Amino acid sequence: KMTVKAVKMPCTAPNVYTKVPDGGWGWIIALAFFFVEALTYGIIKSFGVFFNDLMESFDETNSRISWIISICVFVQTFTAPLSTVLSNRFGHRFVVMVGGVLISTGMVTASFACTVVDMYVTIGVISGLGYCFSFLPTVTILSQYFDKRRSLVTAVASTGECFAVFSFAPAITALKERIGWRYSLLSVGVLQLSIVICGSLLRPIIIKEQEEAKAQPPEEPTETKYMLENEQTRTSIESIDSGVEITTSPSNVPGNAKAEPKSEEPKEHVQILLEDNSTPPEPKTKLLDFSVMRDCSFICYAFFGLFATLGFFAPSLYIIPLSLSLGISKDHSAYILSAMAIAEVFGRISAGWVLNKKPIRKIYIELICVILLSVALFAFPFASEFWGLMTCSVFFGFMLGTVAGTHIPLLAEDDVVGIEKMSSAAGVYVFIQSLAGLAGPPLAGVLVDTTQNYSSAFYSCAAGMVLGAVFLSLVRPCKAGLCHRQRPCPEDRAANFVPELPEDFIEMDIGRVENSGKAGDSV
Repeated sequence: KMTVKAVKMPCTAPNVYTKVPDGGWGWIIALAFFFVEALTYGIIKSFGVFFNDLMESFDETNSRISWIISICVFVQTFTAPLSTVLSNRFGHRFVVMVGGVLISTGMVTASFACTVVDMYVTIGVISGLGYCFSFLPTVTILSQYFDKRRSLVTAVASTGECFAVFSFAPAITALKERIGWRYSLLSVGVLQLSIVICGSLLRPIIIKEQEEAKAQPPEEPTETKYMLENEQTRTSIESIDSGVEITTSPSNVPGNAKAEPKSEEPKEHVQILLEDNSTPPEPKTKLLDFSVMRDCSFICYAFFGLFATLGFFAPSLYIIPLSLSLGISKDHSAYILSAMAIAEVFGRISAGWVLNKKPIRKIYIELICVILLSVALFAFPFASEFWGLMTCSVFFGFMLGTVAGTHIPLLAEDDVVGIEKMSSAAGVYVFIQSLAGLAGPPLAGVLVDTTQNYSSAFYSCAAGMVLGAVFLSLVRPCKAGLCHRQRPCPEDRAANFVPELPEDFIEMDIGRVENSGKAGDSV
């Protein structure tokens, strides 16, 4: 059971626990993350409903319009280290609230855009920066509130993205028919302003494990006796002039009755040392720890995220154009995107439930899901009518949910970097993903413009996912190799152990030997 809170504070102050709560205010954080997911990635994945309208209004090609989301995803991921630094400096709550304002500002301004370049700046840069400030701090602080339930809670909370795609795609399509795409985009921007409310709920968490240790009855550690011996040795050395023999153990001191009063003072001194050591000053938190880049397992995992990102966004952007090219109506095309979102919900929950089981090697489950996701991407070009495309979309949505809802929380597992470095690792990891986020949709758009076939976009996504699976398969072997080299055997540590002795003891002992040698020579 969770221990009681060490301190009760107002809702604006940090939550202080003696251990990871696995609940408590974490459930409110999970609810906030649900809506943040819906209003960030949910909107990005639903943006495909505007594609044809933007191509007609601005008279642009597929690849040019694709750059809007491409720049948005690039800025979102490229500025991830900045989000980490600001969160560590100013707190997650403030950064997420600023992100909500930026997202809303970019979307509302984009509704008045005259050219596609205006869209690059408003949605791509301004809203993209806001997406980064909103999403990453929220998922990071959610991971800090949970330990045993982390995978399941994060997976369930991340379904907000899926419910958003399921509801926003048909709703925005219907809204466009009534008020046009510009006012529809304006309405989306106003709705996204509610991210500020979600950010205000993110109370920071402090884990004080030492509180529980102080409550236990103090036991004198073995190191105390060693320190006591050194103190008594110092006392005996300082008493050379009074004829007290130099010793290294209290049992060897001549006249135990006389030596006992002198041992009182060292005991007090030792107790003071232990009290000072019991509450060491807390190390200064690094704003961004790049030491994770020396971890081979993290590097392989980052390359997995780099290539897998190619398959995350393009399918949701091109599924509606693909269905329209096959002669499927707009309404049925929106239903396909909604079905993909529903399947993604079940995929996220299923992955969270499986990964929550112990003992289980989570990195291998993730690898299986990535391989099946690659198969789903290869299946899209073979669909030629509505039900075939619906089947591929449902399968893809389910497998996408298993990967998309778990790949960032898996950074907190010991197979990658662990919970201690999760904040910095998430910033660096998402930063590395930015290259694929920038290149993915335009690359797919160029292939579509060149081949005049939407199937080529799905082939490029599948190729990236296969490369990601290769790097993911190397994460665990790299981690095992590093652990083997970094952890010396207990026998080696025992052989290399050299007890620390006071410097004055060595100097006085050597001095005494030299003096006795001179006295012998004079005699």
